[in-house]
Amino acid sequence: MNNVASNILRIIIVLLLQVFICNLIHLFGFITPAIYILGLLLLPLELPKSVQYLIGFCCGLFVDMFTHTLGFNTAACTIIMFIRPYIVKALNGRKTSDSVERPIPGVKDFKWLISYVGVLTLVHQSLIVMLETMKFHNFLYTFIAIIGNTVLTTFLILCTEYIFYPVQGKNK
Repeated sequence: MNNVASNILRIIIVLLLQVFICNLIHLFGFITPAIYILGLLLLPLELPKSVQYLIGFCCGLFVDMFTHTLGFNTAACTIIMFIRPYIVKALNGRKTSDSVERPIPGVKDFKWLISYVGVLTLVHQSLIVMLETMKFHNFLYTFIAIIGNTVLTTFLILCTEYIFYPVQGKNK
């Protein structure tokens, strides 16, 4: 039960950080970090898929209510919760025993973490930016927004993970 309470508390904290702090950050006028997906990325992989989808949907809906983005975050969060097991399986390769471990420093190495967070953040940010722009005529601006948001969000998520889950001993 302690694990459930810690996951709920973590999701509430990152959602509040997103709504009250990160949504006010607009670097260069268009780069806004999406730190709230940290709560989704740290959910246990053995959680039933329907629960994962529901949590992703609710988190995205909560952010959409405060940003007035018409369901963009809801769609992006639900999709990353759908593809997350496939990304984990692809990153683990043939080692199926690692699939239920937590994606945190000390359990997974830095290369695995940056791949996991980077790919899911790239998918999330690509969906958000593409849904917001809905056109391809200014492709360079769209591409820079996706890459900028992905890099900033990935950096902040990894920094947060290493602050709150310090590596003790050697990595795997």
